[in-house]
Amino acid sequence: MQADRTVACRNRPPISRRNWLQWAAAAAGVAAATRPAHSAQRVQRAARKGRIKQSVVEWCFSDYWDINQMARIAKALGCQSIELVAPQHWPTLKKHGLTCAIASIDLSPDPPFVKGFNNPKHWDRVLRATRDAIDAAAAFGVKNVICFTGMRENIPDDVGAKNCVRGLKKIIGYAEKKGVCLCLEMLNTRDDTHPPMNGHPGYQGNHTEYCIEIIKQVGSPNMKLLFDVYHVQIMDGDLIRRIHQFQDYIGHVHVAGNPGRNELNDRQEINFPAVMRALLDVGYDGFVGQEFIPTGDPLESLKQAVAVCDV
Repeated sequence: MQADRTVACRNRPPISRRNWLQWAAAAAGVAAATRPAHSAQRVQRAARKGRIKQSVVEWCFSDYWDINQMARIAKALGCQSIELVAPQHWPTLKKHGLTCAIASIDLSPDPPFVKGFNNPKHWDRVLRATRDAIDAAAAFGVKNVICFTGMRENIPDDVGAKNCVRGLKKIIGYAEKKGVCLCLEMLNTRDDTHPPMNGHPGYQGNHTEYCIEIIKQVGSPNMKLLFDVYHVQIMDGDLIRRIHQFQDYIGHVHVAGNPGRNELNDRQEINFPAVMRALLDVGYDGFVGQEFIPTGDPLESLKQAVAVCDV
């Protein structure tokens, strides 16, 4: 998820995140190179109620703004975090009065979701990267670190789940000691269209209940689910019921419109105000990360999305 990493899609050569964001913009008729520069001075606050703590996911907007611009815009909109951003940028966030709601892990040159806990042959590398992320997070007061099952790689689902439990148990005690929560992300495997981050064909943890069972078996209050509304909608649906059902296991939330992983507008199918109210109903007090790919003006898209979630 970091800039300039490559993402390999099924039956496609690796392509850079920058390229696929540009392709998405071109498909919408607006090239990324022509995006306007924005000044936080003209940004009006979008999160006025503030009952939902909102965060901007860095990779979705890094082709438009550098980290200082993004921080100024996020702060002006009423967001409290920029997430999945490298630790080297966390002091910049702090300077702008922001935090990082959830930290990524560095498995360069691979995206962090490709090699995960489901395959023991990757454990040394994944555990090292996860420990490093936990250390960085604990030192700076970041509360969450993302983690993944990984791709199937011909591993049966029941074996993959057991491997995830075994692998996560090797690190969860360390996370507890450091006061950091690991958040296992469920990803959809249905969408294989461009850009490739719309879906992740071959990912093993592609259903909510599958990931929840792993979390239950790990058996730690520091092991939670990253409830990505976009991915859950595609694979499982029944969003509000699942929020109530799994309220005790939700550690972080992502949002994007479906289909397309684009704006949270009336061209997509998810009722985001209702979803946000469900989160409030169950007492969720974590962050909601804006993880969508803008097709129009990125500032207007982000402003609209923040306002929609500000219930």
